Amino acid sequence: MADETKAAAPAAEEAGQPAEGGKQQRSVRVVLMALMIAMLLAMLDNMIVGTAMPTIVGELGGLEHLTWVVAAYTLATAASTPIWGKLGDMYGRKGTFMTSIVIFLIGSALSGMAQDMGQLIGFRAVQGLGAGGLMVGVMAIIGDLIPPRERGKYQGMMAGVMAFAMILGPLVGGSITDHWGWRWSFYINLPLGVVALIAVSAVLHLPKKRVQAKIDYLGAALLALGISSIVLVTTWGGTQYAWGSARIMELTGIGVAALVGFVFWQTKAAAPVMPLHIFRSRNFTLMSTIGFITGFVMFGAVLFLPLYQQSVQGASATNSGLLLLPMLGAMLAVSMVAGRVTTNSGRYKIFPLVGSVLMISGLFLLSQMDTGTTRFTSGLYMAVLGAGMGCLMQITMLVAQNSVEMKDMGVASSSTTLFRTLGSSFGVAIMGALFNHRVQDVMAERAGALGSKTTEKSAQLDAASLAKLPAAARDAYQHAVSAGTHSAFLLGSVVAVVALVAAVFVKEVPLKGAGSSKPGEGEAPDEAPQVPLAEPV
Repeated sequence: MADETKAAAPAAEEAGQPAEGGKQQRSVRVVLMALMIAMLLAMLDNMIVGTAMPTIVGELGGLEHLTWVVAAYTLATAASTPIWGKLGDMYGRKGTFMTSIVIFLIGSALSGMAQDMGQLIGFRAVQGLGAGGLMVGVMAIIGDLIPPRERGKYQGMMAGVMAFAMILGPLVGGSITDHWGWRWSFYINLPLGVVALIAVSAVLHLPKKRVQAKIDYLGAALLALGISSIVLVTTWGGTQYAWGSARIMELTGIGVAALVGFVFWQTKAAAPVMPLHIFRSRNFTLMSTIGFITGFVMFGAVLFLPLYQQSVQGASATNSGLLLLPMLGAMLAVSMVAGRVTTNSGRYKIFPLVGSVLMISGLFLLSQMDTGTTRFTSGLYMAVLGAGMGCLMQITMLVAQNSVEMKDMGVASSSTTLFRTLGSSFGVAIMGALFNHRVQDVMAERAGALGSKTTEKSAQLDAASLAKLPAAARDAYQHAVSAGTHSAFLLGSVVAVVALVAAVFVKEVPLKGAGSSKPGEGEAPDEAPQVPLAEPV
């Protein structure tokens, strides 16, 4: 096999320059730094804005539209994700990625200038459109730049960025809002985005491509409609509307019909937005399933763990990001180790297996927490869950990319990201509904009419509301939150079994890398041959 370090570096050869290994490696590091900034933008934004929301509502009003500020961003991100991936495959990764950064920055600037809640919701949708391209672009460019054998350690770094954003987001959001004002929670994206744009423009050199086929507008519209409807069902169900309400039933029907129509149309379209042939790869389908379950579990845990620690263990809401440090720290460390081991050995099946077992175990341990569980014990349980997710977060993307042809790299990256996003929506909705139902029941049992009145609007009380409760009602609420957490995490552990079953059937195909020396070495039927990044043009 030709020296694959050529495939791991920006194409100096393309410009007629000598391909010096040291210079190429420095270029790769600069590009990766820009990619990490771009991913940080997408991950950090929601965390920062979430902390600033009470202040935003206080200034702009429109409390009844509060959920739309988050929903507009989430919907736009989920709906645009597969479209960005396809555009990158058709017209080139660099231009598409830079366009998504520009759209994200425009949305950020406009959101910071919003004068009412309606404007903010609309501008957040623009921001979400760009964010969909950021996540996909980062993963697809890594797929282009780095050979499969080397890709694990770099994608482990990206998992570290995600963990870092989850820890840093609430702290940064609170600090910015308190000292600079809530508008800077959006403006802070601008200098970071400009740095990423300059670095990508100057250093990233990918082969230009131009496909004659037209964009699959009908497929994109059907997919966007289907995804938006399903995300709205999971966002509104049990909160804005009852699960059996006419509105939820209508959205469910629209979503299912649109997705069925989308699947049918993809078999007819000349350039389908999500080619169904990628699902013929067993590994790709299994990794999409594991990614869905990982999203389901992770975002449910991020939602309920701080609530439990604040309500039951008396932790401060100000440091809510730090409360997740045992889980996110373990996820970061294990993800980095998994990436290194995969790079050195070219083997990866052990990680989905071990990760699924640890994820199931961690969720089951968390479901055993009660009002007497110490912070140290709950921290150990979180670390077990974090270690499991660290084994799974980026390995799923690595194997999915290695299971398709290079021309489908963007579609594979966007599909895997989409399934994880949908998993998070379902996880928050289903685990949240179970949690709320259990809290309401236990409050009614322990505090009678007072308990029902206390949580009639929401099963989640903030610190100020909790402090105002009578001692008996506060004790009942702590037991109720403990019971709700038990039910939510027990459900999560059952759902996580699906990931373990999927991991068992993963077909290990040794990853090619720089250490390979013979043509075709390590290839198997389920592995797509990788083409050099920069062919002479």
